[in-house]
Amino acid sequence: MRFTKVFTTQLVALSSASPHFARQYETENPHEWIAAGPNDFRGRYPMLNILANHGYLPATAATVVTKPNAVAALTGSINFNASLASLMFDQAIIANAEPNATFFTLDQLNVHNVLEHDASLSRTDAYFDSNHIFNTPRSFWTAPTVTADMLANSKIYRQIESKAFNPDYTFTATAEQFSLGEVAAPVIAFGDMEAFTVFRDLMENFFLNERFPTDLGWSAKEEVVSLGDVQRVAQAIGKVTNLLTGGEDKGAEHGAKVRRGDFHAGMF
Repeated sequence: MRFTKVFTTQLVALSSASPHFARQYETENPHEWIAAGPNDFRGRYPMLNILANHGYLPATAATVVTKPNAVAALTGSINFNASLASLMFDQAIIANAEPNATFFTLDQLNVHNVLEHDASLSRTDAYFDSNHIFNTPRSFWTAPTVTADMLANSKIYRQIESKAFNPDYTFTATAEQFSLGEVAAPVIAFGDMEAFTVFRDLMENFFLNERFPTDLGWSAKEEVVSLGDVQRVAQAIGKVTNLLTGGEDKGAEHGAKVRRGDFHAGMF
């Protein structure tokens, strides 16, 4: 896809890392939640949609996300450290196929098998006409506190369902890393990163309402979230997605391996 001068103009306008963007109407709090309007765009990534709904990121399909405003959004909303936020942007920039790209648009994130992948925890596969249709296996979240095992079970179910009914099913090793980041995201943003748990009502609010659950008592973590925190949570979930049993079987360690460079963008 080739981009016109309009995109260059938008890039210049947004690269100042403004803390909030033009919205449907003014609010006293610039980050008050506002649902997408008729001229807004939302993609298949719940966290990016939340950031757009709260005015941390631009809300239309064509406006661009740069590293400065992505870092500002993630540090200002869920207390990620700047290096982690920067790394997440670097992983997502491949959505823009232009050489040496410095931005991506929300619409570019929809391209199948780049970042978007089959067996998503929150959306139907692209093969079924729309990868925006909500499809989260909440039946596996069987208690008010969702554990790593429950998250792993819902991830495995979506892969089996996709493989069984999608004749174009594709799920590469890179997709697995993005998937682990996707599954870990609710724990990292809203849950307990030591116990690897998250309250179910916060999870459902994340996926269904795409808003920060301040009305449910949530607030951003007091301690800055680091790359090590993200890796630790993703590794814990990766470990319990393995269907092998037997503590001495070296093959059982396979599910715990998470590469540094691949999974972070899945958290978007």
